[in-house]
Amino acid sequence: MAKSDEIFVGAIDQGTSSTRFLIFNVKGQVVASHQCEYENHYAKAGWVEKSATEILGSVETAIAGACRRFNSLGYEASQIKSVGITNQRETTVAFDSETGKQLTNAIIWNDVRTKELVHRLIDEAGSSTRYASTNGLPITTYFSAVKMRWMLENVPEVQAARDRGTLRFGTIDTWLIYKLTGKYVTDVTNASRTMLMDIKTFKWSAECLEFFGIKAEELPEIRSSAEVYGTISEGRLEGVPIAGCLGDQQAAMVGQSCFDPGEAKNTYGTGCFMLFNTGEKPIFSKNGLLTTVGFQLGPDATPKYALEGSIAVAGSAIQWLRDKIGLIATPPEIGFLSDTVDDNGGVYFVTAFSGLFAPYWRDDARGCIVGLTQYATRGHIARATLESVCYQTRAILDAMRKDSGTELRRLRVDGGMTSSEQAMQIQADILDIEVVRPEMLETTALGAALAAGLAVGVWKDESELRQIAQSNVTAFWSRISDEKRDEMLKGWEKAVERSLDWA
Repeated sequence: MAKSDEIFVGAIDQGTSSTRFLIFNVKGQVVASHQCEYENHYAKAGWVEKSATEILGSVETAIAGACRRFNSLGYEASQIKSVGITNQRETTVAFDSETGKQLTNAIIWNDVRTKELVHRLIDEAGSSTRYASTNGLPITTYFSAVKMRWMLENVPEVQAARDRGTLRFGTIDTWLIYKLTGKYVTDVTNASRTMLMDIKTFKWSAECLEFFGIKAEELPEIRSSAEVYGTISEGRLEGVPIAGCLGDQQAAMVGQSCFDPGEAKNTYGTGCFMLFNTGEKPIFSKNGLLTTVGFQLGPDATPKYALEGSIAVAGSAIQWLRDKIGLIATPPEIGFLSDTVDDNGGVYFVTAFSGLFAPYWRDDARGCIVGLTQYATRGHIARATLESVCYQTRAILDAMRKDSGTELRRLRVDGGMTSSEQAMQIQADILDIEVVRPEMLETTALGAALAAGLAVGVWKDESELRQIAQSNVTAFWSRISDEKRDEMLKGWEKAVERSLDWA
C-alpha cells in the first residue's frame, strides 16, 4: 500500500498531569505522538485546579507536535479519518456560552475543597448513597456535581453567568469538543461520573439536578461513545471529525478489549482505577464500589456497565517521593531501590494524601508510613510505596468478587506503573491471580482511537477491535506462599487503621 493510501486515527489523551496526541495506523500501532507535561495549581491545602484555557492550549500544542512528526514521515493530515478524545474524568469546567471563556479554573477530580459541602449534602440527603440507585455513585468530593455546586456558591462569576442564562458546565471532554468543534456534548461514560445522569435512562436525572441545584440547560447533550460529534474547525486537523469520546478509565477498558462480562482491567496512572465489565445491567455495589457506564460503542449499540474501584494515589506517590522528598531522582529508580530488599521489612505506606477512595471512602484518612525501625532503608520505603497501590487493588478486587459473585482469574493491567517489573510482580503476589500486561501500553489512547475509528468505518465491529487490542502480553504469577500473603495483608489492614481520623 502506498503511503498516500494509508489511513489513520488520532487520539487526544488529556490527563491529570499531561496531554498527548497520538496517531494510530489501522493495526493499532502508534506512528507519531507528542506529549505536553504541565503542573496543576495548589492554591490551598486540598485544592487542585488548572486553567481550562491552558489545558486547551496543551491539546493544540500536542496536536501540532504529533502532526509535524507525522508529516516528516511522509504523511498528510488528510489521511487522519477521525479523532477520539479520552480525558481525566470528573474534572469540572464552568464557562460562558456567549464569550466561550472559562469562568474560573477547572477543579480537578482529586480536589477535596468540597469536603464541608459534601457533609452538608449528605446530611440533607440523609445518606451518602441516597441517589446511588439512580446515578450509581455516593456523594463524595470526587464527582462533578459537588464541584459545580461549590462553584455556584463560591465563584461570583459563575453565579452571574447563571443569572444571564449563559452558564455552561462540563467535564474536560465537553470543554475540548466545544472549543474544537463548537458542539456542546458529552458521552455516556463521562456523564455517568457527574452524579447527575440516570444510568438506566442515560438522561439527566430531574431528581439529581434538583438536589444539587444544577439546571438541565447548563449541561451538555449526552451521546454515545462512538459517533461523529462535530468537525474540528481550525488548525492542522481542520475538517477532521471528532468521533470517539470516553472517560480515561473506560477508554482503557476498550483499549484492553474488556468487551464481555467478567473481564476486568486496572490502570495505574496518577491514580489507579479498576473496572469490571458487568454486562447489560448495572450492579449496585454493597461493598463500596461505584456503578458506572463502561462504554456504548455507537448510538444504536447496547451500553455496557461496569463496577469500578478507584485509588486516589498511585503514580503520584512516586512523583511525591521524587519531587517533594528527594528519595529518587527519576521514577524508574523506585523499582531499582525496591529490588535492593527482599520484602517491606515491616514498613507500610498508606498513601492517603487526600483520603482513601474505594472501598474505604474515608476522607478523614491521611498518608502515613508505619512500622519504621532502624532496620528500615530507602529500599523498604520504595517497596512500601509500590505495595500500597497493590494492597488497595486487592481490597477493590475482593469487593468486586462479593458484588458480582464472580471469581476473577485474570487482571489486565496498563498505565505508567506497569512498566515496572517489580510493581507487577508485587501485584501478582498480593492478588494471587494472573496479572497480564500488554505489549502496547497506550491502552487509554488506543481505546479512544478505536471508538473514533469504529464510528467512521475504519474498523467494523467489536471482534475486529478485539484483534487489534490484544497484542503480545507478559503474564505475572504469585511467587509467595499463602502464609506470607496473609501476613502482609494483615499488616496493611493495621496500617490503614492508623491512617484514619486525622482530618
